[in-house]
Amino acid sequence: MMRAYELMIIVDGDVEDPKAQSWVKTVTDGIEAAGGSVHGKPDWWGKRPFAYPINRKPTGYYLVIETLAPGGALDELERQLRLADDIVRHKLIRLPDAEAARRGMTGDAA
Repeated sequence: MMRAYELMIIVDGDVEDPKAQSWVKTVTDGIEAAGGSVHGKPDWWGKRPFAYPINRKPTGYYLVIETLAPGGALDELERQLRLADDIVRHKLIRLPDAEAARRGMTGDAA
């Protein structure tokens, strides 16, 4: 069964812009390799200041991706994000069924 997820990634602000944007392709390829699919277009927010320093850094590049994937399929991608030096933070949440339907990520969208 495919489940709806939202993945937010913060790339280190000290990284050059093209290298930070290359994470969009890296993550989407990882999702597809795990048997999932990206819903819509990845949302690249660009470089933003943090509310407070994270790892002594004042800024980071934000990326939000909505995806459909089988349960547990994104575990390896999360492990890679946890180990990557360029990634400051990441958060993968499973969307509730009602929210997934509202976003059109299921067959029975309202």
